[in-house]
Amino acid sequence: MTVYSVPVAECCAGAAMETHEVSLSNVLLPPESSLRNCLEVMHSTGFHNVFIVDSETKLVGVVTEGAIREALASGVDVDARAAGFAAEPSVLTSPDDSRSRVIDVMRAVGVSQAPVVDDRGRVVGLHASNGMIGVPRRDNWAVIIAGGFGKRLAPVTNSLPKPMVRIAGRPILEHLVLHLTGSGVRRIFLSVNYLGHMIKDHFGDGSKFGCSIEYLWDDEEQPLGTGGPLGLMWDSGLRPDEPILVLNGDLVTGFAVGKLFDAHAKSGAVATIAASEYHHEVPFGVIETEDDRLRRIAEKPVHTWPVNSGIYVLEPSLLPRVPTGRLFPITELFEQCLRRGETVGVWQMDDPWQDVGKPEELARARGQR
Repeated sequence: MTVYSVPVAECCAGAAMETHEVSLSNVLLPPESSLRNCLEVMHSTGFHNVFIVDSETKLVGVVTEGAIREALASGVDVDARAAGFAAEPSVLTSPDDSRSRVIDVMRAVGVSQAPVVDDRGRVVGLHASNGMIGVPRRDNWAVIIAGGFGKRLAPVTNSLPKPMVRIAGRPILEHLVLHLTGSGVRRIFLSVNYLGHMIKDHFGDGSKFGCSIEYLWDDEEQPLGTGGPLGLMWDSGLRPDEPILVLNGDLVTGFAVGKLFDAHAKSGAVATIAASEYHHEVPFGVIETEDDRLRRIAEKPVHTWPVNSGIYVLEPSLLPRVPTGRLFPITELFEQCLRRGETVGVWQMDDPWQDVGKPEELARARGQR
């Protein structure tokens, strides 16, 4: 992400269109467009900026509402070419930038939109304050398991649900929600239990995060584990048509949501587990022998294993198998699939991943270790 020290004047626009109704083409104009055209776009979308692009949608610059007002006040004709008033955007992002970080930078700089530009300079998306534009909407639902008690993080979690612990200025759960919406997932279910009202108070119906959020409530006296909340979905009459994403609510990760769904679709599996790599360095020189003779000494070798990252894709047909009213680890569902002779896929993550379940893991996620 690039932040330029270019001042951008922004002010309120007139009639506003909901972000989810605005397509990327609504806010991209060719260089021959006039200031009048820009004002029409701003009026119809409620946005403060219009982005000028060439015939290949490569970014030329941004025309702000403030720049237009200044031009008109100085006597410039409203039909003048807009490209002459285009400036470099204050914030320029790449497809790999996390949505939560982009929003933080937008707020710090004082802009309400930031273009997403690929490695060829083309505008492929747009971050708005309450949603993403240009990212294809996925029909897949997501379920975030956020009902754990977080006892290992006490006293931090004595009065705060673990997913609401803050990292980089936001609750862990908010980072996840923003990442999903930035990847095109628009319907999210939060499984809540311990201090669940705090989570609901923060997220509400999800509209301010660019998605729809619904709640699956565990009984505090009968926790359902990492799989049981899926049974609540089925009992509530919720019937997904597409594979669903399930993930733990205490993860710090920017995993490639689309790549995971694509890998699942290609595999033909009933479920896919996202795997991360766990590295362990032996703190000694390891001796290798043969017939009581030294072959070699490996100094502090590092061993690597694939581990369960707590992120899964499930076919909808698995939901009726989840029992209700009892603790049900989601790994038990995978074991059932294997006993039935069904394929459970594994997708290797290439993205950073951190589970936050212990004080030392929280400190690491906060950059304190």
